[in-house]
Amino acid sequence: MAESKNNIITHGLSGKIGDLIVFSQRDGKTYVSKAPKNKTVEDSPKQKDHKLKFQRATLYAKSVINNPDLKQMYSAKEDNSKGMSIYNVAMKDFFNAPEIQSIDLTAYKGKKGDIIKIIAIDNFAVKAVSVKIENEDGSLIEEGTAIDSGFEWTYTATTNNANLTGAKITISATDHPANLTQVTKILE
Repeated sequence: MAESKNNIITHGLSGKIGDLIVFSQRDGKTYVSKAPKNKTVEDSPKQKDHKLKFQRATLYAKSVINNPDLKQMYSAKEDNSKGMSIYNVAMKDFFNAPEIQSIDLTAYKGKKGDIIKIIAIDNFAVKAVSVKIENEDGSLIEEGTAIDSGFEWTYTATTNNANLTGAKITISATDHPANLTQVTKILE
């Protein structure tokens, strides 16, 4: 895409000229690009899914702008010098799910009060981390929310678990756009 700066002929020009070029205005600059061609084939299922996800991201970003609390939170990552408005930061957050980097089960021995430590990160912020502990047969032992210490999330067991062999511990991390990441560990 070509860019024109301080050109008296193209300054302020916008729109399409035939099927050849398109002029557009952004940040006080005139941009010239090749005119898009009309699409003749239907989108693939993957393209349709991506368009739907982009529409949902757009709705999420608009909701952030209209929510004073979220807007203030996202404004901390705003960087207009890099084109990262609050809207862009919210869009980026929508497309990036949290990552669970580590789960420390060394202090969990199946006793009430035992600690499970989790390190979960996100490009913006991890909103919540939850822990679910099940027996080998799938019956629920306990579940609850981990506490954020600023560096890691900690979960304190609330129930004794006499049979650790085959127990399944599922860690779930969510961010503000409700992206969910889950990791399951099976005890041996």
